[in-house]
Amino acid sequence: RGGRSQKACRPTSHIAQTGVMRILLKLELDCAVDAAWRAIRSPDVFRAVSAPFTTFESLEPGGFPDSWPEGEHLVRGRAFGVAVIGEQTIDLAFLELRGGVRAVRDTGRGLSGPLALVNSWEHTMAVSPLPGARTLFRDQLKVEAGLLTPLLWVGFWAFWQWRSIQLKRLSPDWK
Repeated sequence: RGGRSQKACRPTSHIAQTGVMRILLKLELDCAVDAAWRAIRSPDVFRAVSAPFTTFESLEPGGFPDSWPEGEHLVRGRAFGVAVIGEQTIDLAFLELRGGVRAVRDTGRGLSGPLALVNSWEHTMAVSPLPGARTLFRDQLKVEAGLLTPLLWVGFWAFWQWRSIQLKRLSPDWK
C-alpha cells in the first residue's frame, strides 16, 4: 500500500530443554496502533485470522462480545469448521508496558478434546507505534504439552504462519 514495503521479520521458534515450545512473530502492520489495539481485542479478528483452519464459537450467554473484556471466556474450537477439537478458556489480561507498548496476554487452557493435551499456554500479542501511522506487532506463543510438545509444535508453527499472513492482509482495513 502506498509504496511502503510490507517488511516482516522472519518468524522464529524453538523448543527449550524445559519442553516449552515458543513461536515468535514480528510484523509491521499497515494501520495505526490504536486500530491494531482494537483489532487484537476483537473476537471478530480472532476468528478471521484463525479461519478456515480453526473456527470458534462462544459458549457464553449472548455469544461473542464486540470487544473482549479482561477475564475468562469459554469457546469451542472446530477443525475446518467441522470436527470438534475441544473446549477452552481464553483468559485475557490487558497490559501497558514501557515505551507505549500495549499487550494482550492469554493464559487460558484447553478443557476437552485435543485442546486439553496442552499443559500450559501463554499467548502474548503486543502493539507499538511506528512512523507513518503503522504498527509494530509482536506475537509470542509459549506452549508445553509434555512428550507431545514437538508434535504439537509443527501444527502450531504452521498455524502461526497462517495467522501472520491474515494479520498483514486484514490490517489495512482496521480503523
